[in-house]
Amino acid sequence: MEPMDYIVIKIEGEYATLQNTEDGCEIFIALALLPIGTDVNTKLHFENFEYEIIE
Repeated sequence: MEPMDYIVIKIEGEYATLQNTEDGCEIFIALALLPIGTDVNTKLHFENFEYEIIE
């Protein structure tokens, strides 16, 4: 799986909707899998099955 960048576009309860910054595809993921401090408009980098917050 190759590295990807996302932006959090929506948080509903315990889940977040992420949008791929390259192709606009959306994914629905549990907040527990995202870094502490993740909020709407947070930019995330996914690599090696881990998400990290990027500037």
